[in-house]
Amino acid sequence: MTTETYRDAWGIPHLRATSARELARAQGRVTAVDRAWQLEVERHRAQGTSASFLGAPALSWDVFARRARLDDTARRCFAALEGRDPETADWLRAYADGVNAGLAEGAARTPEFGRVGLAPGRWEPWTPLGVWLSTHILFAGFPAKLWRDEAIRHLGPDAVGLFATDGPGTAGSNGWLLSGTRTTTGLPLLAGDPHRFLEEPGVYQQIRLSCPEFDVVGLAVPGVPGTPHFAHTGSVAWSITNAMADYQDLYRERLRRTGAGVESLSPEGVWQRAVRRVEVVEVAGEGAVEVEVIETERGPVIAGGPEGLGGLEGTRVPGGRTEEVPPTAVALRYPPRVTEDLGFSALLPLLRARTVADVDRALDAWTEPVNVVQAADTTGAVLHRVAGRVPVRPRTNSLRVVPAWEKGHAWQGWHTPPHATLDDGMAVMANQRGPAAPLGVEFAPPHRAARIRALLEQRSAWSATDLPAIHTDTHLASAAPLLAHLAALTPLTPAATRLRDRLLAWNRHMDADSTEAAVYAALRTAVVRRLAAHPAFAVLTEPPAYPEVLLPWMSLTARIGFALEHLLAAEELYGIDRRGTVREALEEIAEAPPATPWSDTHRLAPWRALPEPPYPEPGLAGDHDCVNCTTAVPGITDLAARGPAARYVWDLNDRENSRWIVPFGADGVPGSPHHRDQLPLWLRGDLVRVVTDWTRLTLEHTDIAEEVHA
Repeated sequence: MTTETYRDAWGIPHLRATSARELARAQGRVTAVDRAWQLEVERHRAQGTSASFLGAPALSWDVFARRARLDDTARRCFAALEGRDPETADWLRAYADGVNAGLAEGAARTPEFGRVGLAPGRWEPWTPLGVWLSTHILFAGFPAKLWRDEAIRHLGPDAVGLFATDGPGTAGSNGWLLSGTRTTTGLPLLAGDPHRFLEEPGVYQQIRLSCPEFDVVGLAVPGVPGTPHFAHTGSVAWSITNAMADYQDLYRERLRRTGAGVESLSPEGVWQRAVRRVEVVEVAGEGAVEVEVIETERGPVIAGGPEGLGGLEGTRVPGGRTEEVPPTAVALRYPPRVTEDLGFSALLPLLRARTVADVDRALDAWTEPVNVVQAADTTGAVLHRVAGRVPVRPRTNSLRVVPAWEKGHAWQGWHTPPHATLDDGMAVMANQRGPAAPLGVEFAPPHRAARIRALLEQRSAWSATDLPAIHTDTHLASAAPLLAHLAALTPLTPAATRLRDRLLAWNRHMDADSTEAAVYAALRTAVVRRLAAHPAFAVLTEPPAYPEVLLPWMSLTARIGFALEHLLAAEELYGIDRRGTVREALEEIAEAPPATPWSDTHRLAPWRALPEPPYPEPGLAGDHDCVNCTTAVPGITDLAARGPAARYVWDLNDRENSRWIVPFGADGVPGSPHHRDQLPLWLRGDLVRVVTDWTRLTLEHTDIAEEVHA
């Protein structure tokens, strides 16, 4: 068996092997060499052991991972996969073997291991499933149900619509598909960019995987074999966006301790034995913390316990009365925990796909996260569908936390994933309501999708070289309600009048060099903070004692910031004088308006597992509701911790005319030549060409071994 590792000019690995299994091993090995630190951080996060070397800041996640049973779910899914799909299970085993083969080399070139005294561990065949699960467990935004539960409890059911938005912790994407009728070559184009937390190293890995069965270029998730989300096989290409589907439920549980352990109250009024165990989480510099892990018939308890959850008892409700709530806990129900299937049986068929029909069949096995998929092939065929498992259950389950002891909240099978068609040769998905609308509650505002479609309609035919310009469009349609309030303000002080007139003349583009964009952002922040401080919302300023990892969804200021256009445009907002609020904010900003461009405060803020020596992080264009979705959190920070984690254009006429980019680079080692070499291009909106000609690549590593048969 022979495997070869090549590199292109950007250090992107191109792997060639004599079998799919050996290719998986090569992918694991090269990922460990390039991303050893990232892989080990993700493995420990999946196991709930990252605080053992990252210290107290990682404890909240580790406790959540233990209580949500992430590692146990990964093990169960792999055990079921071995019986149901032994080929894929063996493929995963080969990937883990490759990681183990490369970790020592990767760790030796990565300084973070020495900084924390961490030795590389061992990857098991189920570790990739654990990494996938821990990476995506929050994608459906189930903590939003905690927020909606509190908002409904205090403000009434109308709060659900008023605060609807893709909140601060939810990932999204842009994606668009053009049929051959809308391209210069007569064959389809796909393009887009996934919006995720910006991490260094990046959450996507550019890679090529070639063996006699397939030859695929795509974006891999480090720690997981294959290219699940974005890839081009030469004859078919696919990409995804977050469908914003709701496929996880939260149940409020009544628990009690007994001499034998813990029991939960069932919908039939019967106390049932719950699974209970105590686990120990090691914390660097602080010793160990015991974690009580409880699982009911609904699922793992992620918050509270038999003694209750502070802040929920005696909760105030609309009208000023007090509702007596007995001690409760919150359990999470999510599909892989129920089915012991994470959808990995789709991964090899995707790599082997030759047509959109092949992609369609492969994705019937998909589980989570639930995605909207776009695909096209070299015959001109196209595909636009939802993929993933969404349970059938009452609407109330989707809106808020439901009582486990009441009947009527059980899962009753699975929805059939919807398929959709193209409209005028185009399909555009940007997390707005679309084919997945029946499966979700909160979707992104339509601005990004509408803007992409409007830009695409400006030409009758597009080429692969034309499309990257759309990625970086900065028009901010969500500014309209705030600007409408400005236009109606009279009288104002002279300084406020001048500032208002500047903003009303502004082109509504969040360009990096725009001072008007900076002024708008400052005004928006002032309005958000005033609304968050209004007595009408005082009951939501102190969230219940939920785990720290869930608190971003409970931030009143962030919720107001992301839902500002809804709150300003609503007919009535709990008696708040919104125009007066905007006036006060304008007068405040007019006293000392920003004199520097938007990029001065709107800067890249990537997450790193360890604090690094400060890089001079660049300023950015764009904003949350722009196509160039570099997410500030209005009212809290102008820094962007979320944004395009990759950009791509897949050309079905000529794969070598395809292009891609990631925010930093192919190599996860600080200071290496390819650690941040793509950043200048990413900032400009440029993409690099995909290379598939082996003669233009540099051979780096050859591995020859005898084939071993089980």
